[in-house]
Amino acid sequence: MNRRHFLQTALASAALPSLASAQEVTAKVKKRILLRSSWQTVNIGDIAHTPGMLHLLEKHLPEYDVTLWPSSVDNGVAEMLMKRFPKLKIMGSTAEAKKEAFETHDFLLHGSGPGIVGQKSILEWTEKTGKPYGIGGVTWSGGATDKGEGVKVISGAKFAFFRDSVSLELAKSKGATSPIMEFGPDATFACDLVNDEPAAAWLKEVGLEDGKFVCCIPKLRNTPYWEIKKGVKFDEKKNARNEEMKEHDIAPLRNAVIAVVQQTPMKVLLCPEDASQMKLNKEMIYDKLPEDVKKKVVWRQDYWLTDFAQSVYNRSAGLFGNEQHSPIMCIGHGIPAIVCRYKEQTSKGFMWKDIGLGEWLFDHDFDEAEKGLTPAVLAIVNDPATAKAKAAKGKAVADDRMKRMMDVLRAELEA
Repeated sequence: MNRRHFLQTALASAALPSLASAQEVTAKVKKRILLRSSWQTVNIGDIAHTPGMLHLLEKHLPEYDVTLWPSSVDNGVAEMLMKRFPKLKIMGSTAEAKKEAFETHDFLLHGSGPGIVGQKSILEWTEKTGKPYGIGGVTWSGGATDKGEGVKVISGAKFAFFRDSVSLELAKSKGATSPIMEFGPDATFACDLVNDEPAAAWLKEVGLEDGKFVCCIPKLRNTPYWEIKKGVKFDEKKNARNEEMKEHDIAPLRNAVIAVVQQTPMKVLLCPEDASQMKLNKEMIYDKLPEDVKKKVVWRQDYWLTDFAQSVYNRSAGLFGNEQHSPIMCIGHGIPAIVCRYKEQTSKGFMWKDIGLGEWLFDHDFDEAEKGLTPAVLAIVNDPATAKAKAAKGKAVADDRMKRMMDVLRAELEA
């Protein structure tokens, strides 16, 4: 018996190192996240979704490998992303590349966007792999044309974070049943791309000094994609709506520009968020300014990428306009920013209330900008300390909610 016991013990002991080694190898195998994002490149905000989410993953889940599944990373965007995230893998556009990604990745994360832009991708992922997925920081308008697929996709998600409370409540009212449905801001708040040297050189060239200018961005009711994207047909109805409302929506911006120049030492930079807005800035603001005001206004004639724009915003005293993502980029870096919205922009603007910046949100549909935009801009210019403190509070709320999103994702990956 003693001899038999000795042999059994010796054999078991001999097996322990290999067993421990196998467990160690298993523990070291990284789970892999497939990030569905990068929807288009004609808008610096749509570009910023992706680096924002990549920064969050890098900060909160650094031990996980991430592959980007993009719709578009052309126009220099892929190079910009790889410069900031050199370990990033970008999935190729072939069927073979997708097949390999589906086989080797463990979780699909749908990034921020104006909706569940990759809804079909989620359905394909679920059908072919049966693996889990989550949704991070989207606006949702009810999926009026998807015959209930939107609710199905939200309900099938391990978590769904909505970038504005209006979308969250709508999803609940439509019967979506994901186990975790919460407010989670647009990942653009975490975008940290910069291109400081070229930005600083350009500002010097056009006579804008750090902290001594504010930025202004106009926008039409409907983005004229037929002007800036190949293959997009002219939309007569949307164009007519744009023409009908552009003076109404942009005049308050122009009035604020004039007030800043005439009543403060500040200059103004007219800049774009999408590739159609350089022309719009000239037509609707710059060309209509009094000659004495024009001397302190810079009109940027060229489109720019997210990193260059961010470096400019970081050197400004603040930003105002009819866009959403440049203000997000500003608040993410502690720069004051005002949003003017209207119904064609969906409910995304209400995230400003959700992060405590309701005083910096104006609604053109109710002429709020006409009544209050200029005083709000002047308040930022005249009391920068208070404005920056307010921006910092908004940023803190966004940071906290984005961390919550990453904590939930970690729990799912470790489950």
